[in-house]
Amino acid sequence: MKAWDRRSLLALGLGAAALALPRVGRAAGAERRIGLVNLHTGERVTATYWADGALVPEALARIDRLMRDHRNDRVTAIDPHLIDDLYRLREAVGGSGSFELISGFRSAETNAALAARVEGVAENSFHVRGQAADVRLPGVDLLRLRAAARSLNAGGVGYYPFSDFLHLDRGPVRFW
Repeated sequence: MKAWDRRSLLALGLGAAALALPRVGRAAGAERRIGLVNLHTGERVTATYWADGALVPEALARIDRLMRDHRNDRVTAIDPHLIDDLYRLREAVGGSGSFELISGFRSAETNAALAARVEGVAENSFHVRGQAADVRLPGVDLLRLRAAARSLNAGGVGYYPFSDFLHLDRGPVRFW
């Protein structure tokens, strides 16, 4: 068995510290702020959802409300990792504005109704789980946004140029 020398212990400690950092690679105390505009309701939220090394429940509740199923007013908890992905995406493209939200959470009833009449709506959509968003970022070309989203390797990225939006979800890494 190998004896632990000072260099090995230091390397192990640095590796553990790197794993403990928040997903976006920021210092634990750094703030993360996101802006969203719901295109169906006109509502806007700009919120610091991460501060002092922790999620901010009040900000997440405001985001959950904005990303609700606007067809029946149902709200669910949006996966904070999805919010982080949006934050990282905006940082990757150097954007400073708010994401325009086309679709966030969808109730099972809404999703079933859409799947029955719109081609390409998944029956087991990540939208139903609060783990998907269809967005665009004003001032950022959709192709550039897609390339940046794909580089995150964080989940599904769907490109819809004719509808002018990008789909992001927290499922397995895949592109379409």
